[in-house]
This record gives sequence, C-alpha cells and structure tokens, in this order.
Amino acid sequence: MPILFTPIPTQTARHYQAGGADANGQRPERVLSDGDGNPCRHCLRFIPKGRGMLILSHRPFPAPQPYAETGPIFLCAELCDAPADRAAIPEILSSPDYILRGYGVDDRIVYGTGAVVPTDRIAAEAEARLGDPRVAYVHVRSARNTCYQLRIDRASAAEQPGPRT
Repeated sequence: MPILFTPIPTQTARHYQAGGADANGQRPERVLSDGDGNPCRHCLRFIPKGRGMLILSHRPFPAPQPYAETGPIFLCAELCDAPADRAAIPEILSSPDYILRGYGVDDRIVYGTGAVVPTDRIAAEAEARLGDPRVAYVHVRSARNTCYQLRIDRASAAEQPGPRT
C-alpha cells in the first residue's frame, strides 16, 4: 500500500508564520535555529543554523477532544514549501526510532496501534497500521519527547507513483 508523509497544512503554516495564534492562543515565539536538529513540520527539513524559526504549540487534530494531544513544534519563520515528493521518508526523520500511533476517522487513538518503531521500519509499520480498516491515518511522534512530527496517510490512486493505464 503506497503511503504519503503529510506535513502540517500550508494554510496552517502560513497562519503561524504570519504571527497567528497557536493552539494555546499565543503568538509563536521567534528565535534563531541553533542548527541542532530543529525539524520544520511544514517543509519536513531541518531549519539551518542561524535561520529564523518559530516555536509554538500545535494540535494536529481538527478540534479539541480528550485524544487531541497538543505540544511544541518548530516551524521555519520564513515561508517554506511542503515537500513535492511526499512518498519519500522526509529528512526530519533522522532519529533512531519514533512512536507510531493509528487514529480512527473520529480522530481518536485506535488502541493496539501504538509502538516505538525503528526509523528504517516506519514505512512498513505505517502500511501495516493503515491496513487495519479501523485506522484512518497514523501519527509519527518523537520517541524521546513525544513531540508531533508528521502524519502518514494512504496514497490515493492519483497520488501513487508510477505509470497509469
């Protein structure tokens, strides 16, 4: 099953980059990247040392509810583009392992789908979770700090790479 690595939506990134309120109702903090692994959740690349970055609270769910975790993320302070190739494992997934967790169409955790997964197994493990009809999408989170990294979705037929007949 082809999968896509999904960043935060461009509209959401632009809101934060324009100084819009984060999930806690605060303006994002603007700092300079120290170049020590500051992953942008929109371009899915590391923010280079000395470049402006935002630190903010983000809730990667459509509405508050008991399972809608909110936490800190980094974002390029300047406009950045979402990745063109969403089928490739993004640069920001460079730690040895991550938490994968499946969510249903109701945006609630599907119990039994959460695990710490080695980075080289993320695609296969995400495909396995998305093979479960109860799972609508998968979140990838830091295994050390539990920070949200990105979402993994099933690729539609139109988004799948390769020739079409």
